[in-house]
Amino acid sequence: MKRLRAFFYVQHLLGIGHLARASRIAAALVDDGFDVTVVTGGAPIAGFPGSGVKSVTLPPVTSGDEGFSGLVDLQGKAIDDDFKRRRSEMLLQAFRDYRPDIVIIEAFPFGRRQMRFELLPLIEAIEATSPRPLLAASVRDILQERVKPSRNEETVDLVNRHFDLVMVHGDPAFATIDKTFPLAGAIRAEVAYTGLVAAPPAQAASERFDVLVSVGGGAAGKSLVRSTVAAARNADNAWTWCLITGPNLPKDEFDAISRDASPRLSIFRFREDFASLLTGARLSVSQAGYNTVCDVMRAGCRSLLVPFAAGGETEQTRRALMLEELGLATVLTEQDLTPEGLAHAIEQALAGPPPAAHRLDLEGARRSAQILRERFKQFQSA
Repeated sequence: MKRLRAFFYVQHLLGIGHLARASRIAAALVDDGFDVTVVTGGAPIAGFPGSGVKSVTLPPVTSGDEGFSGLVDLQGKAIDDDFKRRRSEMLLQAFRDYRPDIVIIEAFPFGRRQMRFELLPLIEAIEATSPRPLLAASVRDILQERVKPSRNEETVDLVNRHFDLVMVHGDPAFATIDKTFPLAGAIRAEVAYTGLVAAPPAQAASERFDVLVSVGGGAAGKSLVRSTVAAARNADNAWTWCLITGPNLPKDEFDAISRDASPRLSIFRFREDFASLLTGARLSVSQAGYNTVCDVMRAGCRSLLVPFAAGGETEQTRRALMLEELGLATVLTEQDLTPEGLAHAIEQALAGPPPAAHRLDLEGARRSAQILRERFKQFQSA
């Protein structure tokens, strides 16, 4: 039987959440018998997109700031039209060389408008290809809410003109796309819920900490890092603390906090066994990014969420408050994040009831592969 060829585009700009989720889905596609090429366009991250997939690396771009206001290269220089043209040509050539059956674009057109310069030409190339590949959007369950209604109209127009499938990586019992995308009812493409894309259950923890603080990729969590270092230093108890700063925290800042840390605070840039550490932690303290929340839900540990809200971001706050409402987490807002505020919130979380049992569907990676295979059969026979 011919292996289906999937071409998966993902662009991470600030954290590593988009890349991590896409990598889990790509691994599930490989396990399901797909031949997979992942195209990445962000800063290289060790271990991603993972083994078993082919990869194409475009010249990297990142966000100029936490408000996603502009694109810069790895040296912080704003990218110009020549840079964009070079990336676009590389992406189109990779698509033509690979000749996929299915193209999956992560986030766009619901997000990543900054990448239209290369994604609109890719979509044009898909439309001009015979036989035309199936085109799917891969989006998380809670979207960034748009200030300008015209952006949502533009999104619906692009989906309805070009996309065959919108895969929403969530459990509809928790969040449906219409909660954060008001024009969801106008989408004519099939909308399929995959379940949350969580990693498989982790092995038992090799180390145990009372308070396990993690900051995702590390580019947008400096205040949580600083507050953790100070709270651990000022604590008058025997708690053991662990801080995982994320790989994107600049080296000089990492070195400075390491020098300043309490002996009870273990500091790491990255831990491959993070999901395992959660199973042995009394409390997880983190932002409320999609992947971290999935890891916490899988581990079933107590959780204190400090949602990222800079630059008008709404997605993490919405997710955190919904989880708090279900009794699955407690929330500390960024504006209340001080060493004293964090210490008090940790004490409250540890003294409170254990998290409620949940039945959230965490098998979204495997289900994504099944949905794509089923939808491609229908697409071929149409």
